[in-house]
Amino acid sequence: MATYTTHSQHISGQFNRELELIKNDLLEMGGKVERQIELATESLTERDGGLAEEVIEIDRDINQMEVDIDEQCARILARRQPAARDLRLIISIAKVTTDLERIGDEASKIARLSVKLMDHAAGNPAALRSSRVGAHVTAMLHRALDAFARLDANAAIGVVLSDSDIDDDYQGGILELQRAMRTDPDEIAAYMDRVWALRSLERIGDHASNIAEQVVYLARGIDVRHTDTDGLRQLLT
Repeated sequence: MATYTTHSQHISGQFNRELELIKNDLLEMGGKVERQIELATESLTERDGGLAEEVIEIDRDINQMEVDIDEQCARILARRQPAARDLRLIISIAKVTTDLERIGDEASKIARLSVKLMDHAAGNPAALRSSRVGAHVTAMLHRALDAFARLDANAAIGVVLSDSDIDDDYQGGILELQRAMRTDPDEIAAYMDRVWALRSLERIGDHASNIAEQVVYLARGIDVRHTDTDGLRQLLT
């Protein structure tokens, strides 16, 4: 009996280490994605091609990390057949990894748009707005990942609630760009590129919110994907 118990403890300890390694890889991936957003936003507002290239280069690392983490999750599911809470963790990690990869894609889109905009003389009426939204979504992602690391459902709910601020800023930026198109119709193509860049930032906020929702699911076993604002506030403890 003692030998069996020792063996079971060894297996359990090894499993916990495997889970911890995957979580660490996920958080490292998240840190790279945060850096991507910062660089992409700066490349957009400053029209800096060097920063844009750096964003695209980081995206290659992000894509490989997604593949590696997915493979680790698949191996654990096949070998360990985790139950209950551990299974929820693996499912959440896989979903968060997908959201991080998609954020990286949006950051790369912004970087490529900033390169296109280097050839246009049109001013940027939404520059300040883009910079503010970029800083906001980066902070959202950081808070979502921190909530994941600590399994802090309240912090995660706060992230989800803050997504409405991103939506408001996005709509304001779109209105600014629409006015610019009316007064400077020769540069409509450039202004549309700025619209798409703002749209990518808004989508990054959506993905950060998705990650936070996964934290709530992981910490409390509650699916809040379609919960309204009042319902989310009622979950705060």
